[in-house]
Amino acid sequence: MMKKMSIPTSITSLVLFLCQIISALDVPLDSKLLEELSQPPTITQQSPKDYIVDPRENIVIQCEAKGKPPPSFSWTRNGTHFDIDKDAQVTMKPNSGTLVINIMNGGKAEAYEGVYQCTARNERGAAISNNIVIRPSRSPLWTKEKLEPNHVREGDSLVLHCRPPVGLPPPIIFWMDNAFQRLPQSERVSQGLNGDLYFSNVQPEDTREDYICYARFNHTQTIQQKQPISVKVFSTKPVTERQPVLLTPTGSTSTKVELRGNVLLLECIAAGLPTPVIRWIKEGGELPANRTFFENFKKTLKIIDVSEADSGNYKCIARNTLGSVHHVISVTVKAAPYWITAPRNLVLSPGEDGTLICRANGNPKPSISWLANGVPIAIAPEDPSRKVDGDTIIFSHVQERSSAVYQCNASNEYGYLLANAFVNVLAEPPRILTPANKLYQVIADSPALLDCAYFGSPKPEIEWFKGVKGSILRGNEYVFHDNGTLEIPVAQKNSAGTYTCVARNELGKIQNEVQLEIKDPTMIIKQPEYKVIQRYGQVSFECIIKHDSTLLPTVTWLKDNDELPDDERFLVGKDNLTIMNVTDKDDGTYTCIVNTTLDSVSASAVLTVVAAPPTPAIIYARPNPPFDLELTGQLERSIELSWIPGDENNSPITNFVIEYEDALHEPGMWHYQTEVPGTQTTVQLKLSPYVNYSFRVIAVNKIGRSQPSEPSEQYLTKSASPDENPANVQGIGSEPDNLVITWEPLKGFQSNGPGLQYKVSWRQKDVDDEWTSVIVANVSKYIVSGTPTFVPYEIKVQALNDLGYAPEPSEVIGHSGEDLPMVAPGNVQVHVINSTLAKVHWDPVPLKTVRGHLQGYKVYYWKVHSLSRRSRRHVEKKILTFRGNKTFGMLPGLEPYSSYKLNVRVVNGKGEGPASPDKVFKTPEGVPSSPSFLKITNPTLDSLTLEWGSPTHPNGVLISYTLKFQPINSTHELGPLVEIRIPANESSLILKNLNYSTRYKFYFNAQTSVGSGSQITEEAVTIMDEAMASRQVDIATQGWFIGLMCAVALLILILLIVCFIRRNKGGKYPVKEKEDAHADPEIQPMKEDDGTFGEYSDAEDHKPLKKGSRTPSDRTVKKEDSDDSLVDYGEGVNGQFNEDGSFIGQYSGKKEKEPAEGNESSEAPSPVNAMNSFV
Repeated sequence: MMKKMSIPTSITSLVLFLCQIISALDVPLDSKLLEELSQPPTITQQSPKDYIVDPRENIVIQCEAKGKPPPSFSWTRNGTHFDIDKDAQVTMKPNSGTLVINIMNGGKAEAYEGVYQCTARNERGAAISNNIVIRPSRSPLWTKEKLEPNHVREGDSLVLHCRPPVGLPPPIIFWMDNAFQRLPQSERVSQGLNGDLYFSNVQPEDTREDYICYARFNHTQTIQQKQPISVKVFSTKPVTERQPVLLTPTGSTSTKVELRGNVLLLECIAAGLPTPVIRWIKEGGELPANRTFFENFKKTLKIIDVSEADSGNYKCIARNTLGSVHHVISVTVKAAPYWITAPRNLVLSPGEDGTLICRANGNPKPSISWLANGVPIAIAPEDPSRKVDGDTIIFSHVQERSSAVYQCNASNEYGYLLANAFVNVLAEPPRILTPANKLYQVIADSPALLDCAYFGSPKPEIEWFKGVKGSILRGNEYVFHDNGTLEIPVAQKNSAGTYTCVARNELGKIQNEVQLEIKDPTMIIKQPEYKVIQRYGQVSFECIIKHDSTLLPTVTWLKDNDELPDDERFLVGKDNLTIMNVTDKDDGTYTCIVNTTLDSVSASAVLTVVAAPPTPAIIYARPNPPFDLELTGQLERSIELSWIPGDENNSPITNFVIEYEDALHEPGMWHYQTEVPGTQTTVQLKLSPYVNYSFRVIAVNKIGRSQPSEPSEQYLTKSASPDENPANVQGIGSEPDNLVITWEPLKGFQSNGPGLQYKVSWRQKDVDDEWTSVIVANVSKYIVSGTPTFVPYEIKVQALNDLGYAPEPSEVIGHSGEDLPMVAPGNVQVHVINSTLAKVHWDPVPLKTVRGHLQGYKVYYWKVHSLSRRSRRHVEKKILTFRGNKTFGMLPGLEPYSSYKLNVRVVNGKGEGPASPDKVFKTPEGVPSSPSFLKITNPTLDSLTLEWGSPTHPNGVLISYTLKFQPINSTHELGPLVEIRIPANESSLILKNLNYSTRYKFYFNAQTSVGSGSQITEEAVTIMDEAMASRQVDIATQGWFIGLMCAVALLILILLIVCFIRRNKGGKYPVKEKEDAHADPEIQPMKEDDGTFGEYSDAEDHKPLKKGSRTPSDRTVKKEDSDDSLVDYGEGVNGQFNEDGSFIGQYSGKKEKEPAEGNESSEAPSPVNAMNSFV
């Protein structure tokens, strides 16, 4: 029948699987709803497949199931019906399928060995358990044997055989002496995996009479002892050294088969003198990192969680100074069946389609077989809606009579997997599970989520209305979720009111009302401010709030993000916090937090405490360390410690800190134990098992901590089972088909005894009823392979050691690995807001297709080309990420008048899903950028030539340019502004009819239909009139000008001679007399307030005219320009009158004047310039 199908099986299964995702019903986990709906049986708990029981105790074979109506139970034993009513020793628990076989009242466990299977049945189908193999544990005695003493020559090898009795399960082997002390082991002497004791070479100290092998049978808690073995070592001189020889395994090669997921143990033990060293390699590859461990002094190679990739040849090499020997072990990894896709329960409506898929892998490949209600499907009653296609059952147009429980069996020679999955066909009118008139309160401008949890079969359609007679809600302001929830992304005041949810399918209709209230946000209208306060002062922080009148706010103050100190100096008022008598400890950040039932706001301020004026004080110091530590009252879990305090050093001891050292696990490391008040010198300490304690005490006062005391004597506590389990248990998948379980391993002292291990258990949440467990050691991670993609798992990790288990651990929820999302967001829409901003909307993808933790959406967008320029350029894609289940976002920084494309992708922890189809959108015109350049060339007397470049970013179609310009006079004052409009296709302009020798400032920009862009500015000068320039040059050559200069020079020379003569007569030259002799203010100006000789300078700005200054552009000589400074003249003749320095001291402003530079101007010098050059 399968051969006639034209569509390949894999394609059919994929299509139907997608249909199942779309059409199968989700049944809400509502307890009341689950009690009312009919449901086929589901096995919730069963005993392990290989069940080894204690023959001294009653046998309990578990089988629990749920269903509606409650299922009935029956059992088979060794493939035939097991009639429990005919066996007085067997009972079934009420309302349960669990069997109790009474062994303690005369029954024999051996009589009940066999294979058991439980069936749970109701009117909708039958579920079956695994085949549970019952075997009683066995711990037989050692067979009697006569053991001869072993006489061995020093340096020879030796093997002491244990040969323990065969038990069920196999015993744990260890070697001890008559004093029940474990025999020491080393690279030379060690125990093999088979329990034998190997000596690579014997030494005289190996001579003893009590080598005893013990076998511990954990299931029955019994230990069997072999007769003591005697070893006598005789010496011969000299001792001959020997090359390495392998004691186990023998030969040069061997083979090993291990199952996937198990622990691979390979062993090599060698004889030789000196003792050989073992090294391991994998031929053609590397030993797997993080899964490889070496035990028994590297004689055992241990690889955990093996997979098919670990198959290959492993070589051990034994080497000493005389040579080496090697052995190759060929490892083949097989695999019992493991799930790829386990079948899942299917809830359908009449007339719908669906599929059950059962996919498993293994080595060899497992065979798949189906059963219906516990009967092979080939002989099960016919169902026209059912069609078997290999590992898939296809259902078409199901009816209520199609309900059944199907079993998938995947098996190979190494084991089997059995999974129950029911098909439940329901016809149910709509039900709304959200309570009626539920009140929702939200803060204004925040999202509002109104629930409408529903169920029905077929799946109901959901509609929302607002108000009593409101119309159906539609539009972008609402988001309608698949679970019936109505989301108002930005709730406003007018969003308040009554909302009605209506659910309808072909079997009926139901509605429910909810209420929405919008509250004003809470605000801090006066926040606390930064304060600086002196020590012992008082400070207050304000925190005045405004809130919705219907909400009750609570105000909390924090110091450095922690609670306020429990100190009466801190006074919390309605709107403030006051601190009295401030100390240095009060320095920090104070935060006011205001909470309501709907929102929370906070504000912080820093308090800085500065020192008060210093006052004399006595010197304080840290206390001296305590001494004379004594341990008394030793018990298993407690001890009393006492001590004598050291000197307080003027500061009372406030408390003592007790620390401990564990010399067994962490020698040299001191840990905090407890602390007691400073008035107490004894303390009762709680102890942990299997710790070698020593204690020390540290005294503390306000100054600081003392040095630690000398350690106390050591005290070793007894071993016990662990008191606690590993913390921080997590389950996170690293691949789509695995679950990585991690935990924080217990510290050495937490182990409470030797042999610390971890029992790791897991089961798929709401699917698996049976826990799967492994026991591991020396690791903090375990990888579960073959899991479905991103499903929840219940996980627990329990500690155990050689003395027992820790208490039952709590369960945590983890998830198997994520895979990339399957579908792209749909209905992508773009709304262009302006020329640089757009808003994009999309429909959220179904959460089932995310296949991981939804992290958000990514919008990829890029510019295709400018609408004003068709030239292409390198496409630079931009990415915006929107966190969470957001369905819109803003795209800023767009270029105006351009064509863009975008697509949207959903993101989970694994990565990005497929992109939505590219969406094209265009931005409108904007204002252009400034012209790329503005150059002014070819100046003449009355014209300038302007050249410019078009804007780098036109941002639209250019329609014109605007040129504005105005003259600037010599005082930088601006003249009238002239504006010219220039066509967009022009790139140069000649401005005519300008003034000669005039500076102009130009402003230039471009326009589009939207408006004007930014402007560019430039300045330029028209050239000077040649006739005017020649007249200026001629002034310096005029006779009258030369005569004037000579007269001024002669006047200055006469003045200097008179001053020199007066000074030689012994008298000072008074300033007043100089004023009388020279009354002309143009030559010698006078300061009217004090009558002293003044400098010739501008009366307003007091700045002497600099040498080399130019003539003003208006060709006028101002008064300040013609004033001469006597200081300048004095410096010109300074070298002739400095015999006693008196003249220089009175009149010269500088001791030395640098020589005048040449005229820097290209113009002809003005009269003032000529005067300066002359002096």
